[in-house]
Amino acid sequence: MAATLRAPQEPRARISAKQGWALAVLVLPVLLISIDMTVLGFAVPFLSEDLAPSSSQLLWIVDVYGFVLAGLLVTMGTLGDRVGRRKLLVIGSAAFAAASLIAAYAPTAEALIAARALLGLAGATLMPTTLALMRNLFHDDRQRKFAIAIWASGFSAGAALGPILGGWLLEHFWWGSVFLMAAPVSLAVLLAAPFLLPESKDPNPGRIDVPSVALSFLAMFPFVYGVKTIAEHGVTIAAVASIAIGALAGVWFVRRQQRLEHPLIDVGLFRLRRFSASLATNFTIVFAMISALFLLTQYLQLVLGFSPMQAGLLLLPGMGVSVVTGLVAVRLSDRIGLVRTIIGGLVLIIGGFAAMTFIGVDSGAAVVAVAFALIGGGSGLAQTVTNDAILAAAPADRAGAASAISETAYELGGAMGVALLGSLATGIYRSELGDAPASAAETLGEAAHVAATLPAEAGDALMAAARTAFTDGLRTVAIVAAALILIATVAVGRALRTRRP
Repeated sequence: MAATLRAPQEPRARISAKQGWALAVLVLPVLLISIDMTVLGFAVPFLSEDLAPSSSQLLWIVDVYGFVLAGLLVTMGTLGDRVGRRKLLVIGSAAFAAASLIAAYAPTAEALIAARALLGLAGATLMPTTLALMRNLFHDDRQRKFAIAIWASGFSAGAALGPILGGWLLEHFWWGSVFLMAAPVSLAVLLAAPFLLPESKDPNPGRIDVPSVALSFLAMFPFVYGVKTIAEHGVTIAAVASIAIGALAGVWFVRRQQRLEHPLIDVGLFRLRRFSASLATNFTIVFAMISALFLLTQYLQLVLGFSPMQAGLLLLPGMGVSVVTGLVAVRLSDRIGLVRTIIGGLVLIIGGFAAMTFIGVDSGAAVVAVAFALIGGGSGLAQTVTNDAILAAAPADRAGAASAISETAYELGGAMGVALLGSLATGIYRSELGDAPASAAETLGEAAHVAATLPAEAGDALMAAARTAFTDGLRTVAIVAAALILIATVAVGRALRTRRP
């Protein structure tokens, strides 16, 4: 997630009307990206019924966007330096709108996966260009800090709006309507950017290392494919080979970055203990939180029978608490200290996941609301302060690289969480439905479709077994997520208490 900077103590310089409108234009793309990350989970039951994706395809539909986005963030930032940041923002906005239309009317699961990949490609052009343009637009230091704080709040606001907008659209239209929200927002950026945003380029940009871009994808996708294959079909030679290829490509990528004059990612920053500990904490929080959101939206709709709008309203307090705690986190850190604020946030998250283990097949809505409020509140506290620590730990001349790595870790954490913890939940679901029809064991949405075609008694028995299996998978994921956050709590406590860098 984008870094939240400390608010200045002295009064801000006045922002002109044109700067205010320009800031609004720059906030729109990040608001759009954040909504897109949270809204899809609510459409899963509907697109599952219409497109009948396999369990592996469903996971790819959700997280291919995040993988492509994370893999290209740094690359697109460098490309914007060369061709012009405003130009790339306009091109990316047009591409995002086009990909959203393709996704909305995708006729098959494969087409939707391809459209989501295109959305990730387009989305990767938006975040680095908006932040770079903001730094060029606001020359006064106090103005710039205020503007970046507003820009960063767009992520939390989008996460809060996504469930409500998505729920309303799904109750009135078809599942593809959740993608059409991008069209008017992208159109607004296309029309306003040429008039409100100044063009800017880096006079001496670094060379884009194409092999590094290829290696970053070669490290990610085979690894995730192998994990998904094991979850769906068990351990196979192809799955193990894919994981090995991804790991080897990752090692090769790191070694190449160490040799390059202009690396794609400055791996030297990871030697800074404060930087690496804060980054790992952010990654772990997003890893757990996004996967929980992916599963909870299905649990509320397909297990408890809530409508999309009702499910969105149940999760809204958690998103709202995240915004509030994010706004007070830096001031709280000044009073009780950086480490205590981060650990306090992580403890709240652990409490939220622990509460999720008490959900049941017939009840659990109140537990979900409380649990997600704890998770959201803890996330707002911890991530705001760790983002500040990431920038503070990096040398001034590498602050840009630190910010790019931080955003990449956020997107990658969300995608990896859905891929790995989602695969864990899928594996448990499939193992408990071993005697059910093959299609019903793919996803909970498909089980509901199969149950509707069976005699009443058989259909009810299948859905009871499917709901129990899904709930068991969700509870197991909650336990694993709580354990991961606990490890992160211990690790960050040790790293940030030390006086070494």
